[in-house]
Amino acid sequence: MGEPLSFVDFLGGGWQHCRFEYFREGVEICRLVTGEPEVALLRYAPGASVPRHLHQGLETILVLSGSQSDEYGHYSAGSFVANAAGSSHSVTSEEGCVVLIQWTRPVKILHL
Repeated sequence: MGEPLSFVDFLGGGWQHCRFEYFREGVEICRLVTGEPEVALLRYAPGASVPRHLHQGLETILVLSGSQSDEYGHYSAGSFVANAAGSSHSVTSEEGCVVLIQWTRPVKILHL
């Protein structure tokens, strides 16, 4: 990353013009910073999910719109979640959502 990356009014929707691409069934990604750590936006379609996975490093999530759930709770827009290295969970989004996600190391999918 050369020059600083910035978005005007990010929390107010300044991210909405980002270009998303396929990530997995029902989930699209817009990579903002690549490498380790990585920062991206994930956009979940209604009913989309990510199977149980192991965090090999810290993962942080800020829900920007909609909501998502895992085994530990339900997180609506404005929620911040930190998943420690060594933790695992699966994620679903009944209504669809967009999250800002940062991970220090890639996750390992446990169940397909």
